[in-house]
Amino acid sequence: MSVAQLKPARAVPDLQQIRDDYRARKAALLSTMRSQGASTRGIRTLLQRLAREADVTLKTLWDAANLPADFALMGVGGFGRGELFPHSDVDVVVLAPDGQALDAQPELKQRVETFIGNCWDAGLEIGSSVRTVAECVALAATDITIQTALVESRLITGSAKICAEFQKKFRASIDPKAFFVAKTLEMRQRHTKFDNTPYSLEPNCKESPGGLRDLQVILWVAKAAGLGKSWDDLARKGLATPFEARQIKRNEALLNLIRARLHVLADRREDRLVFDLQTAVAESFGYKTEVDAQSGRIVGRASEALMKRFYWAAKAVTQLNQILLLNIEERLNPNTHAPQRIDDRFFNKAGMIEVASDDLYTKDPHAILQTFLLYQTTVGVKGLSARTLRALYNARGVMNSQFRNDPVNHATFHAMVMQPEGITHALRLMNQTSVLGRYLWVFRRIVGQMQHDLFHVYTVDQHILMVLRNMRRFFTPEHAHEYPFCSQLAAGWDKPYVLYIGALFHDIAKGRGGDHSVLGAVDVRHFCKQHDIEAEDCKLIEFLVREHLSMSRIAQKEDLSNPDVIAAFARRVGNERYLTALYLLTVADIRGTSPKVWNAWKGKLLEDLYRYTLRVLGGRAPDRDAEIEARKREALVQLQLYALPFEGHKKLWDSLDVGYFMRHDASDIVWHTRHLARYAGTAKAIVRARQSVVGEGLQILVYTPDQPDLFARICGYFDQAGFSILDAKIHTANNGYALDTFQVVSSMLPEHNRELVSMVESELQHTIEKAGPLPTPSRGRVSRRVKSFPIAPRIQLAPDEKAQRWLLTISASDRVGLLYSVARVLANHNINLQLAKVSTLGERVEDTFLIDGPELQQNKQQIEIETELLQALGA
Repeated sequence: MSVAQLKPARAVPDLQQIRDDYRARKAALLSTMRSQGASTRGIRTLLQRLAREADVTLKTLWDAANLPADFALMGVGGFGRGELFPHSDVDVVVLAPDGQALDAQPELKQRVETFIGNCWDAGLEIGSSVRTVAECVALAATDITIQTALVESRLITGSAKICAEFQKKFRASIDPKAFFVAKTLEMRQRHTKFDNTPYSLEPNCKESPGGLRDLQVILWVAKAAGLGKSWDDLARKGLATPFEARQIKRNEALLNLIRARLHVLADRREDRLVFDLQTAVAESFGYKTEVDAQSGRIVGRASEALMKRFYWAAKAVTQLNQILLLNIEERLNPNTHAPQRIDDRFFNKAGMIEVASDDLYTKDPHAILQTFLLYQTTVGVKGLSARTLRALYNARGVMNSQFRNDPVNHATFHAMVMQPEGITHALRLMNQTSVLGRYLWVFRRIVGQMQHDLFHVYTVDQHILMVLRNMRRFFTPEHAHEYPFCSQLAAGWDKPYVLYIGALFHDIAKGRGGDHSVLGAVDVRHFCKQHDIEAEDCKLIEFLVREHLSMSRIAQKEDLSNPDVIAAFARRVGNERYLTALYLLTVADIRGTSPKVWNAWKGKLLEDLYRYTLRVLGGRAPDRDAEIEARKREALVQLQLYALPFEGHKKLWDSLDVGYFMRHDASDIVWHTRHLARYAGTAKAIVRARQSVVGEGLQILVYTPDQPDLFARICGYFDQAGFSILDAKIHTANNGYALDTFQVVSSMLPEHNRELVSMVESELQHTIEKAGPLPTPSRGRVSRRVKSFPIAPRIQLAPDEKAQRWLLTISASDRVGLLYSVARVLANHNINLQLAKVSTLGERVEDTFLIDGPELQQNKQQIEIETELLQALGA
């Protein structure tokens, strides 16, 4: 067609009127959704009607563009499926006949561009491309994303003939087997991006495992293979049972409704159930936050009810996705090898465990747990077949109280935890297939249970399985490089199952109210008795569950240089075996909360506590003098490498007391002495920094005449410079000088550490020497999680055991400038800081300070200090 053959252009439509009409029709549809509460009925119809309203607008604009009669407008992707979410893109292809080159026809090109521009102006969030039939087919062959979008193409308006021509050529070009492989690999990569779990606390209801995308993948590969276009089609073809088709429709409707309401409440395309929106979405479903009338304590959040429902739906989608994709794969690639018999009830079918009959589990419920024991112990098995997964899905009714109390099942589960390998994979698979929660009823209660402590990023069940995985890795040689000391201890451990059960139960009682450590200890005692665990092992497992928080609390909050602290902890653990078990569980637990929580500094604190306690348990009574002398001797040996003058260290060391030498190891003492010995008692201010010897960040040394607001001034500098303090050791020498050390981290990249060192040494020295009032704390942006789950600031101020100093403990949501705000209050009241233990757990801080000062001895002044601290924490 030449330019001359184009029909005359039509009058420009009233775009504002079209826009207003479209918005009004869309708003009317969305208002019906808001009034439906928790009902999922009608959500699919709503999405289809939203698509039809977009179709009406597109047709109006297409007619006004007066494009050639042999052109067509196709919807692709989700819009091509005939569904449209409130703020999703309207993806279309302007389809041209082969041989039409728009670049050679300026007027035609202008009309197409005007049409697309008018779509935007009319309020459609358009995603468009202009291609010929041949270009569509060619691009689909090289780009799986384009190919997927075109699988769901449909004609909106224009030439039905060219659309049919495209459909015919496109279908002929698809290789169903290659498409299946590409989509399943793509799905695996997507799942990896979301840590292979639907149970993150802010899941993506479209992209996360168990989300809508997993359902769409099934229909994409089914359409490409000619196996059907709907769930009913798949049921008719035998790829899904009628029950499975109903389950898919029900869970798909829920996910669709959640996603649609997310779009409406965010007023934009938002597919993540972010904390900011969870409560609003939950309330749109009719869920309410429950508050105890007497105590005022929240006993059930609206968001928790919604998220639990979401997680159960995602879990069902994950199971059904696996079943249907395995069935489709079997249709595309029929297995010509006969299954190998494992025993009378199971076969090995191409590396998958296959039940001998569909009703095996309903006839013989004992076979359910034995399936997972086989999965652990059968060489070459990598999963469960679609037939087995379906049989498990349909056998949920037989996993009742009788099933849970059956001694045969107890023996099977006991055998599973005793296996030398495979425990992590087996329990994960049991959880994915809903067997674990039905066998361990206490576990079922925490499936999908959210955690509102700002440092866990997984639900309770996923955190538990993550901790179990971490514990298992200590025993596998291929992971020994990750935590060598833990692997070294694990290599000498005789009963790994004790630690696995401890990991499985350590948080099992969360969300019930009360102390979950105490409640969990009761649960695990019952489990051990039921499963014939030896009495001594049961005692240790119960200890691990009850005490699983104590080691991290002491390491991060108490003064490890105090022999009384170590002696008390040694009495608490009792012996080396209990200490080692608790250390391994503690490391596995902290690592299983969030990638942000664990760091090398926390690892060092835990290892120090372990080693100090081990000495006491080994019969070495704490001898402070002997320990100090040993550190001094080691430091002197190392100092000889630096050609320090004879007794060049003496003046500095003579000014330092026992507390200094107990709080610093020999390598730190050497570093301090090298830089300070010649200036002892004579310098204005010396600041030295170096790359931390224990992981990321910097170690910073400050030596300067003491002043009341010194700690606050230093914290103020770190606040302004963007550093976070992990640890602070404050020491005042007997010559009136402060010798303070800090462990800090920065968001700046590691390769900038040399520049960081120079910057800190220069700027911090200037800050200390510069007189003047303390600067106002900066006000950083509070994170979304902190806004959604704020922690009420708490302060505890009490005298230490010897009543000589005071212990100040604070707990609050983290924010920029928090520590500096606390330091300013202390400085304003002339309070001396002896020790600071700074502990950041995700987005919650729990800091401990050892302090003294005359104002702390007066009740009125003490109340004033506490009030000001609370105001600083809540500012």
